[in-house]
Amino acid sequence: MDADELLQRVVEEGLIAPPEPVVAMVSGGRDSVCLLDLAVRARGPEAVAAVHVNYGLRDDADADEALCRELCGRLGVELTVERPRCPEGPGNLQAWARDERYAAAARLALPRGAVIATGHTADDQVETILYRLASSPSRRALLGMKPRDGRLRRPLLGARRADTTAYCEQRGLRWRDDPTNAETTFARNRIRHRLLPELARVHPAAAANVLRTAELLRDEAEVLDALVAAELDGSRGGRRGEIALERLAELHPALRRLVVQRLADDAAGRPVPGAARFADQVAGLRRTGTAQLDLGGGVRAVVEGGVLHAEAG
Repeated sequence: MDADELLQRVVEEGLIAPPEPVVAMVSGGRDSVCLLDLAVRARGPEAVAAVHVNYGLRDDADADEALCRELCGRLGVELTVERPRCPEGPGNLQAWARDERYAAAARLALPRGAVIATGHTADDQVETILYRLASSPSRRALLGMKPRDGRLRRPLLGARRADTTAYCEQRGLRWRDDPTNAETTFARNRIRHRLLPELARVHPAAAANVLRTAELLRDEAEVLDALVAAELDGSRGGRRGEIALERLAELHPALRRLVVQRLADDAAGRPVPGAARFADQVAGLRRTGTAQLDLGGGVRAVVEGGVLHAEAG
């Protein structure tokens, strides 16, 4: 796929289309450099802003920032740089860094009414699916990342890492490689450098098959989500976001799990991993008076007068 073909694909998919402005998350790596250039070509520099987070965790972190400043100056794009302070003590450093960059992007995007664009590619999608499948078995693990998720956009999910490399080379764009991406101390890197090559030896189309499976499951998930919504839309005499315990017990076990998971996720305002596994226990709660059951993640199922809802806190 050449540079113009990739631009056409991004434009046709409409993930960064008018009227909303775009905030691009730029690290200085090839994928984010490609993303920013595509956004400018698709929308014009006046509709695009960029955010870069300099964690200061590597000796050459300032060189990443300098490249982003040079790129944004060349493209005529406003750049915001944030330098968060690394927390002391034990903790998941990658999770902290991820939270910081998404928070920085949100602070820039919300006042502008902008969408947030990331440079995730099809290769990232495969790695994400395999990582989630290994670490947290659930339907969500196999669905992967969505091209459109709230205000978040992933215009490059249909492109491979080789495509973004070729794009940057054809457009004469410089990028920087993060040496920590080669360190196999991180689980995601072990998937990239060890597991995926082994899967390719099992079948040359292994990565493509993972992507196709996720695509099919996302289509099927839309049907399932509609069934769940119908149970919780208030059309059965209850209030929206509630379901009679008697009705919950009548549901197919798979649909029952999805209903409980949706109630937990909506109550928390985020995914609550593992809530669905309590579905049968919830269905077995007493139908008179009040009963509660912890669903994890700070969420509990509450039954009042035979009607179920979920509460956070």
